[in-house]
Amino acid sequence: MTLREPVGMALDTLRAHKMRSFLTLLGIILSVCTLIVVISLISGVNKYIANRVARLGSNVFVVLRFPIITEADAYVKALRRNKIITWDDYEALSDNLKTPLRVGADVGTVGRVRAGTQSIQDTNIRGVTSNMGEIDIEEPADGRYISEADDEHRAPVTMIGSEVATTLFADVDPVGREVLIDGRPFEVVGVAKPIGSVLGQSQDNFAYIPIHAFMNIYGARDGIAIVIQAHGADWMERTQDEARVLMRARRHLHPQDEDNFGIIDSATLMDLWKQLTGVIAMAMVGIVSVFLVIGGVVIMNVMLAAVTERTREIGIRKAMGARRKDIMLQFLTESAVTAAVGGVIGVIIAYAIAGLVDATTSVPMSVPITAVIIAELISAAVGMFFGVYPAQKAARLEPIEALRFEI
Repeated sequence: MTLREPVGMALDTLRAHKMRSFLTLLGIILSVCTLIVVISLISGVNKYIANRVARLGSNVFVVLRFPIITEADAYVKALRRNKIITWDDYEALSDNLKTPLRVGADVGTVGRVRAGTQSIQDTNIRGVTSNMGEIDIEEPADGRYISEADDEHRAPVTMIGSEVATTLFADVDPVGREVLIDGRPFEVVGVAKPIGSVLGQSQDNFAYIPIHAFMNIYGARDGIAIVIQAHGADWMERTQDEARVLMRARRHLHPQDEDNFGIIDSATLMDLWKQLTGVIAMAMVGIVSVFLVIGGVVIMNVMLAAVTERTREIGIRKAMGARRKDIMLQFLTESAVTAAVGGVIGVIIAYAIAGLVDATTSVPMSVPITAVIIAELISAAVGMFFGVYPAQKAARLEPIEALRFEI
């Protein structure tokens, strides 16, 4: 017996009893849909984080007061132990490190920027060294970045983000015009290229000023960040090691002492994010497993009912020479095809949900084809697993008793 006949019978049964078929497949549909939507969300956000959040720059890492801390007790301990990163630390690393391509520094706060009658709140005010223009992912679309001369003279100049530019200067060129940053006048020397938003939060609401001008106005009580760019990916580890050794020496740490500062790069941020999404994925596996079991049990009950309804048919097939394995294959195939159809419906619904969410919200969605293939294989496997018992029951029927059977 070929597979065409049981596949056709399974599809005919689904078409003949649409409502019953839908209810039969509901568990499979929900499980496959949930699986693909969750994978699409995780895949999309992973790409999003890699492209937006974790982009510190090419071959760049940052020396900060704190490493990435995920526990409250560890943070309290680090708060007592870790000293702030100072300008002296920056100068020591800038003067003494041999392996980096560039060593820059920045420090930030949140403020208000105004021009004329227009203003914008919650702007990221950032003091930067001049070489941050070569390290940062932000690039000027018009004008220029902060220069070394600007920093040396504490010049009141700024490069603003595209959102600040469009909000304050909708119809005019911002370059050369004056803005008030927290009430202090600054000349706009550049406008950055648009970056976009991260999960609905704009990344273009910022104003960069010379770091010395920043520290004169705001100070640096919370410390600065030292931004180090390696010569290439192969140099990242040795450059980080050199920076770590120098920082430990400056802080007189013994070999057995933990670092009382943090070194963070894009890979560290992505590892943390993948740990978080891994936890979410494991939780979703549990939910999907419940749906699969429910769907499998429903399919098994329907197949058992089908065995009862088709007892005489089974008897006739056996009387005409059908073997046990033929009957077994028939019902297993029908069960697998039924579940696979549920998987297809779940995939279609998941694609629709992912497309709708991606089009109407800031949540990124990306449906990997591997997720679709895995979901289909799982649904078919569930159908086969829960179809074994009904198939065995059908295969074990005696022809004479089956022919005598009446519903």
